[in-house]
Amino acid sequence: MIGVKKKENEFYLLLEEFAGKIVKAGEVFYDLVSNYEDIENKVADVKTLETECDMQAHKILTALNASFITPFDREDIYSITKEMDDIVDSIEEVANRFIVFDVNKLKPESFAMATYIMQAIRELEVMFKHLPEAQKNSIVREQIIEVNRIENDGDVLYRDALKKLFREEKDPIELIKWKHLYEQLETSLDSCENVANIVEGVIMKYA
Repeated sequence: MIGVKKKENEFYLLLEEFAGKIVKAGEVFYDLVSNYEDIENKVADVKTLETECDMQAHKILTALNASFITPFDREDIYSITKEMDDIVDSIEEVANRFIVFDVNKLKPESFAMATYIMQAIRELEVMFKHLPEAQKNSIVREQIIEVNRIENDGDVLYRDALKKLFREEKDPIELIKWKHLYEQLETSLDSCENVANIVEGVIMKYA
């Protein structure tokens, strides 16, 4: 990683702040899935936090457009920001669809997938806190490995959940609903891995 100067440090701080906002959104979503009650208010809270994350992404991209000096390639900062935003977009989509689809009871697999998402975004938060020192210690690399492990476990769970859904669900409407919900949860977890993979590529560029 190129040495951290004042202007470059701005992007590290913005990304770290973004990761913290994603954790907050994830916590509200996790609470919704864990305690499936007061649904409309919790979904509204997820939407509020998703909007805050959109604003943070816009803030980063505005700074990127106005800056000549960046800590690493502009394309990578853009890609990281987009993938981080996609994490929250996907879980907000799930939360919203709970209401739209009139979901009265959650399947246990949705809780398990939400747990993986929560674990992954917490690892990303740690990763971004230590990103400026990525060349000095192994913390960032360890977080990347952990996010990849969580995503791999999530893939297994996702495939098993779909298999169970298509084998056991007799109501075609319920099948369509839950296929969409599982896909969005998987998309959120994929975005977590994408963020980690882009950061890994950045580290390799400046090794």
